[in-house]
Amino acid sequence: METPTAARRRTARPRQKTAYHHGDLRQALVTAAQRLIGEHGPEGFTLADACRLAGVSTAAPYRHFTDRAALVAAVATEGFAELAARIRAAMEAHPAGSEQGIVAMGQAYVRFAADRPAVFKLMFGRHPAVQHDHKAPPEGGACFGVLAEATHAWMARVDMEGRSYLDVALPLWTIVHGVSYLLIDNDLAAVAPGSDAYHLVAETTLATLSGLAATSQVDPA
Repeated sequence: METPTAARRRTARPRQKTAYHHGDLRQALVTAAQRLIGEHGPEGFTLADACRLAGVSTAAPYRHFTDRAALVAAVATEGFAELAARIRAAMEAHPAGSEQGIVAMGQAYVRFAADRPAVFKLMFGRHPAVQHDHKAPPEGGACFGVLAEATHAWMARVDMEGRSYLDVALPLWTIVHGVSYLLIDNDLAAVAPGSDAYHLVAETTLATLSGLAATSQVDPA
């Protein structure tokens, strides 16, 4: 006769398996795809490769992804979400509208690129799974929204009236995006060996903000 303990064990196993497939499967596949993209690029693996690395059957992904392109897009989406979280945390560690907060955001941006170079290039590249008609995906807009929030706060603090926030936000983004690519492509090390990307971001950001603040009362026209 089956004991009550054995019966509980027998009935518990299917629930555990179902919980895995419906709860952790999507993240497991995204994590596997992140690794494969880092090793082979977004076109260098198949959905079956991601399944093998995640340890799931080849039929399992279709609960969440119609094809490999959908999985690649999910990697980019998660990348933007992580980037936005990192720069927001950096911003909120300092007083609102402070130069220190904006510098910290820029350094967090570059650090994300250094931590996840392949994902960073996917996010801002022209892969068809991520980019549509050369328009930034909504998740990328959310990242820029964090920068816009910090920019508005800084402009209010320095009384920078009559100027668009883009006059500040775009130069700041140009700095950190350019430094990120110079770093992960090893161009910075080749041109200026021993240079510190994070120090470069701090110096350039502060100089840009100082120059913009000094001309805040000048009519940009």
